[in-house]
Amino acid sequence: MMSRSRSIKMQPQNGGRHCPSLQQRRGCHVSDCHHHQDAAIREIAMLLPGSLSHIRRANDTSDIRRNLRLKDPEEHPEHDPEREYCVEFEILKASKACRKETNFKALKEGERICVKCESEALRKNLGWRCQGHGVEGRTTRWSALSAPHCHGKWLRAQAEADHECLAKTCQGDNAFIFV
Repeated sequence: MMSRSRSIKMQPQNGGRHCPSLQQRRGCHVSDCHHHQDAAIREIAMLLPGSLSHIRRANDTSDIRRNLRLKDPEEHPEHDPEREYCVEFEILKASKACRKETNFKALKEGERICVKCESEALRKNLGWRCQGHGVEGRTTRWSALSAPHCHGKWLRAQAEADHECLAKTCQGDNAFIFV
C-alpha cells in the first residue's frame, strides 16, 4: 500500500469549504499483498435515516420480520437495548447524489455522523454486531439503502462501539441506522 498525507494550515472560515481528505492510499501491484485481518474492513454499511428508527417497531404486530423472529428466536433475538450501540464516523467521500436526497444531505465530506446499530440489524454470524460498522483508523464504505446512488467512504471516529448513544451526535439530521 502506498500512502501520502498532508496537513491543514488554516481551517475553513466564513462559510469556506472543508479540506478534502488529508490522507490518500492505494494498493501496490506486488504479489505478496498483506490483507487486513478484520473482515469488517471489506463490508459495506447499508444506511437508512435515523428518523425511520421508530417505524421498525410501529408495525411489530403485523411486521413479517417479527414473525420470523418469533419462528426462530435464537437467530432473531427480540428487541434488546443491551446489545444496541452507536458508532460515530467522519465522512471522507460522498457521491454528489447524496446532496439531492433530503434524508441524506448530512452525508457530506468533513461531517461527523452517528449510526445506530439496533437489535433488528444485529447479525449473529458477525458476532452480534451490525454489518459495515467499520474498523478504527481504516477507511470503509457505506451506501444509502433507499438512495443507491448515494454512497461513499468514511472513517470510524472511535475505537469501541458506544452503548450509551450520545444525544448530541445520535439525534437530528446527522443520525442514521444500520440496515
